[in-house]
Amino acid sequence: MRKRKSISYAKWGYLFILPFFISFFIFSLIPLADTVRYSFYEYYRSGLKSIGPNFVGFKNYLSLLKSDMLGYGANTMILWIIGFIPQIGIALLLASWFTNIRIKIHGMQFFKVVIYLPNLIMASAFAMLFFTMFSSHGPVNSILMSLGWLKEPIDFMGTVFGTRALIGFMNFLMWFGNTTIMLMAAIMGISNDIFEASEIDGCNGWRRFWYITLPLIRPILAYTMITAIIGGLQMFDVPQILTNGQGNPNHSSMTLIMFLNSHLKSKNYGMAGALSVYLFIVSGILCFIVYRMTNDNDPDGSKAAAKRRAKEERRRR
Repeated sequence: MRKRKSISYAKWGYLFILPFFISFFIFSLIPLADTVRYSFYEYYRSGLKSIGPNFVGFKNYLSLLKSDMLGYGANTMILWIIGFIPQIGIALLLASWFTNIRIKIHGMQFFKVVIYLPNLIMASAFAMLFFTMFSSHGPVNSILMSLGWLKEPIDFMGTVFGTRALIGFMNFLMWFGNTTIMLMAAIMGISNDIFEASEIDGCNGWRRFWYITLPLIRPILAYTMITAIIGGLQMFDVPQILTNGQGNPNHSSMTLIMFLNSHLKSKNYGMAGALSVYLFIVSGILCFIVYRMTNDNDPDGSKAAAKRRAKEERRRR
């Protein structure tokens, strides 16, 4: 009997993904390598004269450590924490609420659309809206003064607390809807049989959420936190527009990307490249920490059971 030749369709798969790899190589990989290369060079513009590129080694990296970069990094983390903590907390609460089969919410699709709508608004438009609303002569101050709650308008953007609170609140409003939708999808992927079995065993709502829902949505939760960290380190448009690019008051809302943008404006490509490398390293470290914290190395509990048995055997001895 003749052997039938096996037909391989793998080449078609490679052909279909080839455009992506070509685009990634041209528009991402080459610029990334060029950024790393420029970070080791002195390359800037002084007036109409361009200086460099001259190889200076790690001089740009050392200069950044001596600058205000660490302070701007602290600002970035503070602004991210202000927006992310209520974002993930409320998103988990709403996701659990909307997916609870006991609670019959009428018009659930309407509420989902309303929750997600702020994510569709451009960040620049959002920042301009808040800049107008919370200015000294804006609607918020006018309403509070007309009600007699204030005698003088509050300068929201003239204080460190006010500016940071507004930026954090805007980031929360823009992204909590997207986070809620993703967590809802993760919870809806859990079999209802698991929840029904927990109810039969007398498990209350809090225990069901903490010991069943949260561990089973851990992969999506890790993805959400990693993307939130990357987005937080790239925070630019909201504080840039709200503070007119100055990071006022006293540079307390100046982020790392705003600092990077100032180097690009001055055509200092060497410093901008070094700062980009720093951001890449910090992003990688933070994402690795989050991944290790949220990764479950013992999904079936076998390792924990083996450790318990080993402890019991040691006690008996």
